[in-house]
Amino acid sequence: MTLSAEALTMLLGGIDLKDGAKKAWYEREKRLLLIVSYIWILSVPPLEQLPAAYLALESENVALRSQLEWLRKQVFGGGKSEKLDAAQLKLKLADQQKLIEQTATPETVHYERRRASREKLPLRAEAFAHLPVKETVVIEPAEVLAAPEQFEKLGEERSFEVDVVPTKLFKREFVRPKYRAKAQLDRAPVVAPARVPPVEGGYASAGLLAWVLISKYVDHAPRYRLEKMSSRWGARLPRQSMVEWVRIASNWLEPIYLGMRRRLLESSYVQVDETPVRCHDPDQKRGKIKNGWMWVMSGPGDDVFFDWRSSRQHGALTSLVEGFAGIMPSDGYGAYPAYVATHPEVRWVGCWAHARRKFFEAQAENSRVAQWILRLIAWMYHQEKQWDEAGIDARQRQQRRERDFTHKLYWLRVVVWRLRAHVRPKSGLGKACTYLPARSVETIGRAPAAR
Repeated sequence: MTLSAEALTMLLGGIDLKDGAKKAWYEREKRLLLIVSYIWILSVPPLEQLPAAYLALESENVALRSQLEWLRKQVFGGGKSEKLDAAQLKLKLADQQKLIEQTATPETVHYERRRASREKLPLRAEAFAHLPVKETVVIEPAEVLAAPEQFEKLGEERSFEVDVVPTKLFKREFVRPKYRAKAQLDRAPVVAPARVPPVEGGYASAGLLAWVLISKYVDHAPRYRLEKMSSRWGARLPRQSMVEWVRIASNWLEPIYLGMRRRLLESSYVQVDETPVRCHDPDQKRGKIKNGWMWVMSGPGDDVFFDWRSSRQHGALTSLVEGFAGIMPSDGYGAYPAYVATHPEVRWVGCWAHARRKFFEAQAENSRVAQWILRLIAWMYHQEKQWDEAGIDARQRQQRRERDFTHKLYWLRVVVWRLRAHVRPKSGLGKACTYLPARSVETIGRAPAAR
């Protein structure tokens, strides 16, 4: 398939292919141009020329096919993951009756295959070389113990076992002796000032507070389980006390927490996202749970700031990023463009991972176009990975993006724009083309060290 010179000139935005340098550039992009040409000459007329009844049926057909494909992935493998079993991908529900009716003829197949190399595990001595030796046990032969004067030592063989010291609660006692001056018996006794405990009027040490925080928020052990486990450690630690300890420790850490947020807002690039988390609320009925929202803010190579909110309202985003000026990548949730509309100092860009997911889910509608777009996005991710491994800094990364991504993203924009005129907005491809914002394509080369 080929295009006329006029069509090519129009498609390339007014580029005259008679010019030698530009024609050479076109030849280098020939493979991409063939894909665009295929979309350009689609025989489907524009949507406005199709009857309303046909459009309604087509929209319903596309929606039902998308739902069936989604259901097949949920039931037969993969779920929401994009890594599906190859055997499951070959499963076609509509062809099951034909497969049953067909009788397979048994045959013997001989083939060779290369065994996949497994990751080499470290030796025991290497894995535990850093552990201290708490006890050394010497095992003498019975013959030597019976007559030691008849033997002389030539060497020794060493082995080890790894043991664990179970958690055990203990007390640290502080003694403050009182003294009286011998020459001044009427003088008040002398005693060292009392220490300031981590918990006023309490018995928890700083180490116990740190252990409770790590167990709860790193090891994800609930406090009721810690309460039961503590009985085996020598004494019961009430949950009510642990809740108070967490509150006190969080007050200590709050300046660091706020400092992380302040540093992120003072930068020129902040990534924002929000995710639902099911949680228990004491104000709700007993045993009831509700949805909360964990808002996350970070930057490339910077801290990750978590902020818990009870809702996903637009005001939650406003209070989180108020004062920020720069580039803010996120998903397509409406709170982000709404915030940017009233804050011109913030430039919103879309998320390539979310854009890719839409085209991945739309492969059943037009696999050729969707897979071409997926390969293009995969190529960009591959470039980013190579730059990460090479240790490219932010400025060099920006320059390489502008050098390597400009032409590719130009063709992606052309494909998306032309494709939107030939697919229903509610179809999978229609949603993917709508989801991919043009500003993502425009600013991908300007985002500092972002992926």
